[in-house]
Amino acid sequence: MPFEPDKSQPAEESSDEPSHSNSSVVADESGRIRIRQSTPSPHRGNTPQASPPRFVSVEELMDAAKGVTNMALAHEIVVNGGFQIKPMELPQGSLERTVRDIVHKAFWDCLEAQFRENPPVYDHAIILLAEIKETLISFLLPGHTRLRNQINEVLDLELIKQEAENGALDIPKLANFTIGMMGTLCAPARDEEVKKLRDIKEPVPLFREILAVLDLMKLDMANFTISSIRPHLMQQSVEYERKKFQDFFEKKPSMASSCVIYSADSLEFVTSWLQESADDLLAKDSAAASSSSVCPISVLNHAYMKLLTWDHERKAFPETVVMDQIRFQEMKLEVTQLTLLGTLLLIIQNSTTPGIASHTAFMDRMKSLIRLLLEGVGTPSVSTEEALATISEKVCVELSGYLGQHGSTPFSTEREESFKGQIRTASSPSNQIYRLIDSRIQMFLLSYLSAANQRSVPVLPGGLSQIQKELEEMAVRFVRLVNYNKMVFSPYYDSFLGKVLNKQEVQP
Repeated sequence: MPFEPDKSQPAEESSDEPSHSNSSVVADESGRIRIRQSTPSPHRGNTPQASPPRFVSVEELMDAAKGVTNMALAHEIVVNGGFQIKPMELPQGSLERTVRDIVHKAFWDCLEAQFRENPPVYDHAIILLAEIKETLISFLLPGHTRLRNQINEVLDLELIKQEAENGALDIPKLANFTIGMMGTLCAPARDEEVKKLRDIKEPVPLFREILAVLDLMKLDMANFTISSIRPHLMQQSVEYERKKFQDFFEKKPSMASSCVIYSADSLEFVTSWLQESADDLLAKDSAAASSSSVCPISVLNHAYMKLLTWDHERKAFPETVVMDQIRFQEMKLEVTQLTLLGTLLLIIQNSTTPGIASHTAFMDRMKSLIRLLLEGVGTPSVSTEEALATISEKVCVELSGYLGQHGSTPFSTEREESFKGQIRTASSPSNQIYRLIDSRIQMFLLSYLSAANQRSVPVLPGGLSQIQKELEEMAVRFVRLVNYNKMVFSPYYDSFLGKVLNKQEVQP
């Protein structure tokens, strides 16, 4: 039953049409939300309880789990300015994908078989039209009265059933109306997909593609809604997240007691994290306790800096930052790679032709090459030694070309081997340049964090100019994440730090 929808569908000119600017391009066939991290679950612990744990029902635990999921989603929307519902394809060969493909194929095969009957049967087609109508109406705003009336009039299911029973159902007309309405309601990024629907002549492939494009439009609308509520969510998210965090621990039998408020003393790993940071600062300056140079803000900032060097495999992550553990892991990896990048660029400047740093184009090319070859360094799947060996070879080739172009004396064999050796050992903890760059990066990030309240940008330490842009971008993301966490969990931190520092002050 081939047909081609009429291409002369008139466009809506009513003032109640939705704007094309209200959506972004994100597709997800299954409609799932992919969040950067899994929902948080506090680490297990065997610390003594202030009172016996109370028992909770399965329903309470389910409610708590749902609350944590909602908290994770709200948290992601707030801290990730570019958050969108992302596409997610089910793994090839997985049971879920196999079952989905079998069910979909059975449905479309049945639909095609009904269309081929004489006379055609429209039972499945009516089901699809009902779903299409519901989806189109879901895109409308309360003021879109005329569009809603048009959809209800053309996709009147009772009338469609009567026409189907009497053999008078006009599928091409309904398809043409649907495509025209989709063109009116979709975001500009979907115009091309909607336009392609008019080229499909067979009914079954057309229905399949219409539903696929409608699914994309649903996600566009969801992402537009997310971007719209983000400013409002920011205002409410701190109290919301703090409350959900409290609710979860009150219903977690292994950690929570019958107390009404979950105290800082109960957060085992937060306690250990902050205590360790306070001890570090006090140990650096034995006079700090009496001079009160160690304040809660400095301890907390130092604690957040420790998260950039955290041993995630062997050390439990603090409960209050567990939702951002993956982000801190990514930042730790970024710091590692930036430290190596800065080290290698400084080695090139110090070990080659004088004035090479002034040749911006060449140093930029070196920087791009090294960054590319450092991808994955710091992860278990990439060997740092092998990456540095490759970099040493590539850099020497580039330097040979550079020296030849500028009439400089080429490297001797001994000098080249020495230069390669410096690159291969660049990641060694005993490497003075590596230790210098690492120390200055840590100093800069801590200064950036400490200066966040003063809204001033700290001076970049020497030796980091080649990685300034990358370092400042990371610092902005790091400070934004830390400041939000401080706002949410400040009552817990203040309670604990007040006790620790007061105890230090009274010690002789």
